[in-house]
Amino acid sequence: MGLKEVQIRNLEHKGHRSGWLRAAVLGVNDGLVATASLMVGVAAASASLTNAKSIIISTGIAGIAAGALSMAVGEYISVRSQTDIENSDRQLEIQHLAVDPEGELEELIEIYKERGLDEDLAREVAVQLTEKDALNAHLRDELGHHPHSKARPVQASIASAIAFTTGGLIPFLGVFAPTFTKISYSIIAFAIAGLIVAGVVGAKISGSKLLFPTLRVLIGGCLGMAITAGIGQIFHATVA
Repeated sequence: MGLKEVQIRNLEHKGHRSGWLRAAVLGVNDGLVATASLMVGVAAASASLTNAKSIIISTGIAGIAAGALSMAVGEYISVRSQTDIENSDRQLEIQHLAVDPEGELEELIEIYKERGLDEDLAREVAVQLTEKDALNAHLRDELGHHPHSKARPVQASIASAIAFTTGGLIPFLGVFAPTFTKISYSIIAFAIAGLIVAGVVGAKISGSKLLFPTLRVLIGGCLGMAITAGIGQIFHATVA
């Protein structure tokens, strides 16, 4: 076996990461964009105030705390709903197997035939899997429920909160960076660096190429900051 074949065989599938990866990537991006946008908007609106820096710091802390809690609760409710659907499907399948086991067997046979098995082989596979574990066979092959993609609300909730906080702290640290220009520029610089890192790490974890996922994260984040800064600038006169 050549070096290339060995390298390919050593690569692992990424599907088992879907339960927490989506929540973590979303959390980091939201933390970066939401916190940076909020702080940049406030910085633009309060630029002429003597206590502008204190206002920005307070806004950043409040934004990170509120965002992390909101992400955690929202993610838990969302993923919990998915879990409820999976449990409902499971109970319904148990009832179907109890009422009409022969009909359920024929369903499996048709599924395997549609996937390319001939009649005899499809029936043999369906019978053997039914004898071993009929319920899991139907959950897996009829409904597409797999252990590695099972909804995990607590895991997703914790991942979202931690990821949002981590992402939010990056632009927040920009307030304390030595700068000879506006504080908002430091916040933006830290946020852009964080977006690039988040894009690269997310692409690496998901097994994607680096360029386009990173650009997608960077462009989306910069757009959000630009819009919020513009809104803050519009209301600058009112705050001042």
